[in-house]
Amino acid sequence: MTIDDIARELNISKTTVSRALSGKGRISDSTRRRVMAYANDVNYKPSAIAQSLATSRTMNIGFAMPSDYDIVDMPFFQTCLWGVTSMAMRMNRDVFISMVDSNDISGIIRLVENHKVDGMLLGRTYTDDRAIAYLTDNHVPFVTIGSSDVPGVIQVDNNDYEGCAELTSILLLKGLKRLALIGGNSTYIVNKNRLNGFLDGHKRAQMKPDESNVFMDVNGPFVIDKIVAALLEGNVDCIIGMDDSICESILTALVARDVRIPQDIRVASFFNSSLLEHHQPQVTSLKYNVEKLGITACSTLLDLIDDRMTAPVTLLDYEVAIKESTKIM
Repeated sequence: MTIDDIARELNISKTTVSRALSGKGRISDSTRRRVMAYANDVNYKPSAIAQSLATSRTMNIGFAMPSDYDIVDMPFFQTCLWGVTSMAMRMNRDVFISMVDSNDISGIIRLVENHKVDGMLLGRTYTDDRAIAYLTDNHVPFVTIGSSDVPGVIQVDNNDYEGCAELTSILLLKGLKRLALIGGNSTYIVNKNRLNGFLDGHKRAQMKPDESNVFMDVNGPFVIDKIVAALLEGNVDCIIGMDDSICESILTALVARDVRIPQDIRVASFFNSSLLEHHQPQVTSLKYNVEKLGITACSTLLDLIDDRMTAPVTLLDYEVAIKESTKIM
């Protein structure tokens, strides 16, 4: 069933049918109701190709997957992408996936220059973000899944800063005075936010952090093992992993040394996932709804593409889960 068929059956013009179905243009209410009733009766579905040609839309969006992720990051991006695709499917959109990193955005450039997508979701943000600069310069609608320091960027993110500040202050107020933090790549905005939350948590507890116990740009279990050994000699009260992968390596290093948790030292994580769920004792951590993050980001991008009002920054809530790993003995 096409617009031509409906026009012929109702003995009206194609233009009238098109205006009734689109809701645009001047026609009488009675004609609009007549066309819509008939369209519903015959289960009329507009052609996606015709819609794309008429609106200069592809009906596709792009998802920029960071190629520099570790294999342990995969559950986060899989869950986030699940949220994105489920929302896109509900809105009759398809999703193109492109692998990018901080230095190589050629995948995004191909999607844009070949007119494959109507907008982009950026799965990771960087301190010097080439993807943001390119999409802004070329007037391509985009939303970051993560925070950005660039003015005017539409952002959807977990409230990492506030969550890390709250968890840090809770640990300090519990009596754990000497906290250590082991973190990853400092060019990732998410890690920058978590570090700043850790520092602000000390300020809220009216304490000064020992910055000699803060380690950033840590890469790999071997390096983490060496740091854990040094921290044990320094008599810290609690070691915090900036994410679940780092925390898992911290736990492995402690188990290898027969260090008891929480009797000998406490451990916490600024991000929880399946990596930590079955560890005994259970690990104190921050919990986020990653699927909701993807759904919200996709919905925001579609609103932006369709010129609907969008919030400049959307921060999703978190849960502080205090478990046995930070128990005061």
